[in-house]
Amino acid sequence: MVEEKWVNKFREFLNLYNRTDILLLVDNYPEKKSVYVNYENLYQFTPEIAEELIQAPDEIIPAAEEALKQELKIHFVDTPTKESGTDEDKNLKDVKIRFINIPNKIPIRDLRSKHLLKFIALEGMIRKATEVRPKIIDAHFLCANCEHTFNVPQEGTKFVEPKDCENVNCERRGPFKLIIDKSTFVDSQKLQIQESPENLRGGSQPQSIDVDAEDDIAGIVKPGDRVVINGVLRSHQRTLREGKSPYYDLVLHSNSIEYVDQEFDELDITPEDEEEIRELSKDPHLYEKMIKSIAPSIFGYEDIKEALALQLFSGVPKVMPDGSRVRGDIHMLLVGDPGIAKSQLLRYMVKISPRGVFASGKSASSSGLTAAAVRDDLGDGRWTLEAGALVMADMGIAAVDEMDKMSREDKSALHEAMEQQTISVAKAGILATLKSRCALLGAANPKYGRFDRYEGLAEQINMPPALISRFDLIFILLDIPESRKDGDIAKHILRSHFAGELNEQMSRDPASEITEKQVGDQMKIILPAIENETLRKYVAYARRKIFPVMEDEAREHLVNYYLDLRKMGENKDSPVPVTARQLEALVRLAEASARIRLSNKATLEDAKRTTRISMACMKQVGVDPDTGAFDVDVIATGTSKSQRDKIHVLMDVIRDVGDRNPGGKAPLEEVYAAAEAENISRDQAEELIRKMRQKGDLMSPDKKHIKIV
Repeated sequence: MVEEKWVNKFREFLNLYNRTDILLLVDNYPEKKSVYVNYENLYQFTPEIAEELIQAPDEIIPAAEEALKQELKIHFVDTPTKESGTDEDKNLKDVKIRFINIPNKIPIRDLRSKHLLKFIALEGMIRKATEVRPKIIDAHFLCANCEHTFNVPQEGTKFVEPKDCENVNCERRGPFKLIIDKSTFVDSQKLQIQESPENLRGGSQPQSIDVDAEDDIAGIVKPGDRVVINGVLRSHQRTLREGKSPYYDLVLHSNSIEYVDQEFDELDITPEDEEEIRELSKDPHLYEKMIKSIAPSIFGYEDIKEALALQLFSGVPKVMPDGSRVRGDIHMLLVGDPGIAKSQLLRYMVKISPRGVFASGKSASSSGLTAAAVRDDLGDGRWTLEAGALVMADMGIAAVDEMDKMSREDKSALHEAMEQQTISVAKAGILATLKSRCALLGAANPKYGRFDRYEGLAEQINMPPALISRFDLIFILLDIPESRKDGDIAKHILRSHFAGELNEQMSRDPASEITEKQVGDQMKIILPAIENETLRKYVAYARRKIFPVMEDEAREHLVNYYLDLRKMGENKDSPVPVTARQLEALVRLAEASARIRLSNKATLEDAKRTTRISMACMKQVGVDPDTGAFDVDVIATGTSKSQRDKIHVLMDVIRDVGDRNPGGKAPLEEVYAAAEAENISRDQAEELIRKMRQKGDLMSPDKKHIKIV
């Protein structure tokens, strides 16, 4: 029963704080059905009701909605454009009051039985969302015998049918027919919300809870959205084959849904933090400190760590006047020999990124990375969308290890996510586009264990060239024995272990004589120059507040660098050294370099830094091993220009030899001899013939002959 005192109080409150909302509702009813009430205003008006709302929402919410109906009825009667008749009164029962800014925010993993039937707020990320479907709340039945009609309210989780006819003269047990057009339906959607990945520590499993959304808040969110859902926590009893279970499942009956700002608002930056960040940005050794703060336990790799720092800050995403979007995120690929800390670098980046997700290629499917359409386990077997790793890393970093172990279909799923930064799903009747505005940090091992400088990158890591060309920076990490460097690495590793040993003994052995000072002295070498938490806040602040513009000098430097490289390809026999994709990568890197300093201007220094990093990558990856010339085709197509030229010459040789032999079959030995006369060695000819066989240009009738297809 609704208490009159609460209704009167709410009428006063609505007239004081929400009068404009009520007038808007009058004008737009029934398209608009809700009035949003700020909890802070309610608390200021009367703390008693505000506290009662948290403790006993099932008493307060009906009173608030009754107060709203009474106010609306006055307005409908006073408004000449509305018919002050039965229609309005009959339908006013679907108006709702939705409460926002609830202070009673509880982490999903801390939900307990004491929170049952309380009004709570849960913050997290939408993991699954079913389609919006009508749910019956008031069923209208017709008795087949006496044709008497009557209502049966539907309140629980199961559909309730009448046992007897309500007509006293009939009272038969059916049959009854449901009259759809007289029954009342409401839009309904089931959601699953899980903890945000950035709030998890130590790689723990994220926990989730089911949510029921009804009426005008159904269908407004999609998988991957970060939201705060306010509502009443209820429980549904599990049913087993043997009967009812003593265990109950928690379900949040949502009252309102608020969007969390996507730009790292989970990280609280206080005025003191902001002052510390501003102070740090003026440090003359800022770039060195950034490099020393990324995986300090790994020795060396300064150029890679510098590139990783730029990736953390990212360039500026731009929306063009025609509506197209240019990404600001920097994609990086680390390729190299085993045992040189690629995976450690990836895991460290996920740890310090304000929003990071880690996935391993072999254990991640295309749907696990992008999005999956799954049969819903939310209770009624509908198809739902489930957000994958790249959607969950939206506005952060997605680290994918072992990219070479992924299947071909899974790799093709990354194309759209990397360039357009969206993920389109067309599965099981669901057509949706999800956002994946994340930077991809990939790691891959060469096919035969170690990297071969004289073979194309695309072949060695078993990745399609179209995917490789989408990476802004590709670093090749080679494990080359070198006594001085090996000695430094060995000392660094052993000192790191020694520091760890001292710390473990001091903390676990009460009789240990090791002092904190000894541990502190040894720990210095593996401590980051900037603490992880400070660095996360620094990155979040820079990405939220700093949007650099490139100065004329910087732009000119990048254009000249690009043109100088392109000039190398002007001769008809020269390879194409770089494409416009590499130029866009330079722009993003220069913007990220300015963001590190919290500067709104990208200067010539930033442009020089990016061209230096880019040149280091080009020398490792984009060089034709035969000629030493820059050749973008080595990355983009997996075949350098010199190889393509040799393929043309070899095809002519095979054709000539085949014409001299019956059936067009060319003996391999003759082909090798003729190829050597054209300056193609036997090894090169064997390799090129193997390639052409794979691509279907040649066939082998037997082991000693080849034939053009």
